[in-house]
Amino acid sequence: MEGPSSSSKYKGVRKRKWGKWVSEIRLPNSRERIWLGSYDSPEKAARAFDAALYCLRGSGAKFNFPDNPPAISGGRNMSRSEIREAAARFANSEEKQVSPTWNGYQGNESYDGGSVSLWNF
Repeated sequence: MEGPSSSSKYKGVRKRKWGKWVSEIRLPNSRERIWLGSYDSPEKAARAFDAALYCLRGSGAKFNFPDNPPAISGGRNMSRSEIREAAARFANSEEKQVSPTWNGYQGNESYDGGSVSLWNF
């Protein structure tokens, strides 16, 4: 039995004895699972789970990161291996952080309210 140090605050994520974080997801209405891989951080493993969850359940699912849900084209029509690949890509993609002092904006100028893209796929 694994101790409390192997648990994670993220759904679909657990820690191996040797320190890697792993993720897997169950197929709907089945006992079968899709292995999503091993990751260096629980956040990456949780992002992989979110991507697979999107592919299986769509945009209305309860994600680990509801403020940054994945948007994967063709998600609902993917095979197990395609879901695994999409999850790995999403987990390892770099999330762009936008701050008020980044990209020339100093915080003392007016902002016109235009949209900002946080993802670049």
